[in-house]
Parts: sequence; structure tokens; C-alpha cells
Amino acid sequence: MGAFTSSWMWRFMLALAVTFALGFGGGAALAQQETQVQRQQVQPGNNAPVWRDVRKEGTEHYTSIKGRETGVLIQTAGEIWRALRNSWIVPIAGWLILAAACLVGVFHLVHGPIKLEGKPTGRLIKRFTTVQRVAHWGLAISFCILAVTGLIMLVGKYVLLPIIGYTLFSWLAEISKGVHNFAGPVFCVGVLLMIVVFVKDTLPNARDLEWIRKAGGAFSGGHVPSGKHHAGHKIWFWGSVVVLSTIISASGLIMDFPNFDQSRYVMIVVNIVHSVAAGLLMALSLTHIYMGTWGVEGAYEGMRYGYVDETYAKEHHLYWYQDVKAGKIKAETAEGTPEAPQVAAQGAPEAAQTAHT
Repeated sequence: MGAFTSSWMWRFMLALAVTFALGFGGGAALAQQETQVQRQQVQPGNNAPVWRDVRKEGTEHYTSIKGRETGVLIQTAGEIWRALRNSWIVPIAGWLILAAACLVGVFHLVHGPIKLEGKPTGRLIKRFTTVQRVAHWGLAISFCILAVTGLIMLVGKYVLLPIIGYTLFSWLAEISKGVHNFAGPVFCVGVLLMIVVFVKDTLPNARDLEWIRKAGGAFSGGHVPSGKHHAGHKIWFWGSVVVLSTIISASGLIMDFPNFDQSRYVMIVVNIVHSVAAGLLMALSLTHIYMGTWGVEGAYEGMRYGYVDETYAKEHHLYWYQDVKAGKIKAETAEGTPEAPQVAAQGAPEAAQTAHT
């Protein structure tokens, strides 16, 4: 009798709980339905059925502005892009650039600049033509402008906004956007010019493998012989200039001129591609900028003035130096110092041998 009573009590309590749950759920559903009815009477355009219909993919609605996809009021891909950009692209790109800067700094503190082993001779060889230097500096300057303004737009609200406040940051972001849009086409022209004037001298060959194996002597010490451009220059040229810069240019032009009937999906995709490629290029460029300025003695003077000392040529580009001396490659020569080779070239015209590279 006790077991029967206990079993009956458990069944009764279970049935009561189920009834209460159903009643509560039904009451909640009824309350929600009444709320929807009231909202439809007071705000006929602000209720769940309307917004479900607006959100439906592939459904066009009426807008006063005519154009491609203007009738699509809510696009799910846009929300995915926003989440992807803010949660993945921005933090990864920001930390990657910061990590690259730290690695360059650590290398400089531990290893220091790569100095010339011999003393400069004062005898100069023309390494870069005027056209090559114009192409390089045009691309370099436009890239720096784009990098600074791009970083402001990419990570500025996380880094600068808390420091300078909303008003100043809004002005800074707006100016950055305008400068970025106008500097972009200049960068595109620089990329094309760089490819045209440097492609012949940066073709890979078997000698590059030895330079890669020894990492250019950066860690083992000494200099690895190479041609006019060593493997590091070639990797930078083909990877950063030809591939990444071309991707950045193409995607940037699509976003810079949105009047060619691009869909919003296309704009979202190219924005992601542009951000990823630009972040990677900015991180890689820190190494190139360091090696071309403080990292390697004599490198900056070569690109600034076009001339390098014979000591630099022999230690860093031995094969090219030997070909110049043997007459296989013709290049202008002059007497002077690496700091002011253009003055030396004017003061010693009798030592110059004019030719074309």
C-alpha cells in the first residue's frame, strides 16, 4: 500500500509540473503574441514578421536611392564581415606588425648593423639609375603614407581613440581616409614602374640558394657573394612588390572607385583581402626598411645617390662587382665618398665611364 501511494504521488507531481510548464509556456507565448499585436497597431513597421521579411536573403525592397543592391536593406554577409574584421583581422594584423617591430629591435640590439669589413676606397660604382631610384622612392613614400593612414583606420579606435578622444580621432580618421584614397593610385603607379625597371635584375638563379642557406651571413658572420641583387632582395621584390603590392593595388582600386557596379559582397571580399595583404606587407616592410637604412652600412647611400663604394660592392655583391670590372656589365664609375658621390662624380669627370645598365 505504501509503495502504491508513493508511486501515485510521484506521478501526480510529475503531471502537475508538466501542466504548469505548458501553462507557463503557453502564457508566455500568448503574452508575446499580444505584444506583437499591440506593436503592429502602434508601430506597424516594427515587428518581428516585418524584419524577418526584410532580412530574407534575395528579397528586394523599395528604396528611394536607385542602384545595385540598394533594395537589400539587411545583408547577413555584412555582419559576418564586421565580426571577422574586428575579431580576427584587426588584432592579428596589429600584433603581427608589433611583433615584427620587436624582432627588428632585438636583432639590432643583439647583432647590430652589418658593417663593412674593409675601408671605403672612395672609388664609386653606379648601382641604380635615376629611373630606378625615382620608382623606388615614389613607391616607398606612397607606401609609408598609406601605412600610417591605413593603421589609423584599422587599429586607431583601439589604440588612439582611448587616448585622444572621439572628437580629435574623428577628424584624424576622416583626414586619413581622404589621404589614403588619393595616395593609393600613386602607389599603384609606383608598383607598375618598380616591376618594369627591376624585373630584369631580380630574376632568380642557382647562386641564390647559397645566400638563402646562409641567410646572407646575418647570423654566421661574413658576407655571402651575390649578383647585383642577392636572394633577400629578390624574395622581397617578388613576394612584397609583385605579389602583395599588386593584390593591395587591385583591391584598393576596387574600393577606391566603387562606381563600376560592384556588389556589396565583392566590396566585402576585397576589403578582407586588402586588409590581410596590407597588414602582412607592413610587417615585412619593417625588415626591409631597417636593412636598407641602419642595418647594412652603405645600402642607404646606394639607393639615395645611386652609387656604392667598391668595398661595398665587393663584400655584398661580389659577382656583380667582378662582372663590372671585367666589362660584362657596364656601369658609371666615379671618385669620391659614399656620403656625397654626386659631388665626386661632378668633380672627377675624367674618371667616369658612361654606359647603360
